[in-house]
Formats: sequence, structure tokens, C-alpha cells
Amino acid sequence: MISGGSTDRDSNRARKSRSRRDCMEVEGMMRSEAVISFGPEDLKDVNLPHNDALVIQARVANYNIMRVFVDSGRSVNVIFKEALIQMDLQGYQLETVETSLFGFAGHAVYPEGEIVLPLTLGTREFKKSVMTTFTVVDVPSSYNIILGQSAMNELRAVASNYHQR
Repeated sequence: MISGGSTDRDSNRARKSRSRRDCMEVEGMMRSEAVISFGPEDLKDVNLPHNDALVIQARVANYNIMRVFVDSGRSVNVIFKEALIQMDLQGYQLETVETSLFGFAGHAVYPEGEIVLPLTLGTREFKKSVMTTFTVVDVPSSYNIILGQSAMNELRAVASNYHQR
């Protein structure tokens, strides 16, 4: 489990005010989006019963990244430093982050910084790309990236661990 406060350096009062304002803006919007649902046909290649995490492939900064853990219960999107090094992004700049994260092996982890990268999920007509802020951490992991609730909200995506979709 990874948790931590916002990394945007705002005060609690400013974050709450922005959240209320954002909620009011969303309530006034018209919804013309497709309905998202999961059914028996989505279980085609899933071995049941299972208790597997949802691990996908994503396109980040024009690289196909394997072992992307989708965890919409997380407050941040994490990219592990080793994956970032392997991507060999020339001249990337990390923004300083002063908020520590908790949940990596039970102790606080101090991020290396944040980086904004293009993230693409989906295929064909269901493909969507957004610029996403990733918190860079230098700890060992079997994953390259953890997508949290902010990325899923930006993409307007819904994950189903049961359906592995």
C-alpha cells in the first residue's frame, strides 16, 4: 500500500477549496461518454477463481512499458527509477518533491522528484492519451509503474481486477 499527501505543495485549505471548485464544475457538465461495463464475455481468458492484481502494458513517452500495476486506491502515480533509467530520456528534469510516501516495505520513502510524461492506454477506438505526473522513487520493485487514481481519473478509465481488464 502506498499513501501520502498531495505533492503539489499547496496548503490543506487550498487543496480543499480547489477540490470543492472542481466538484462544482464537474456537476454542471453534460455527460456524453460511453457506458463502461464488464460482462461474462470479458472473462474469456481469465482463469477463475483468482486473486490476481491487474497488471497491464502501457505506452509512456513512446516506450511500451510492461508490468504496469493498476491500483486505483493509490493517491499518486509512481514510476520506479530503474524503469526511468531504462527509458533513457535525454535531458529529463525532475521537479522537487518534499512529501514522503509510506507503504514501501513499511517505511517512508522520499521521492527523487516528479516528472510529467505522456501516458497512453487502450487500443483502437478506446485509446486515450494524457500528460501524467509520475512520482519517481528509487526502491526495488517487480513493477515498472504503479498507476493510481489520478491517472485513472484523467483517462476516465475503470479497472476490474476480477475481469483482468
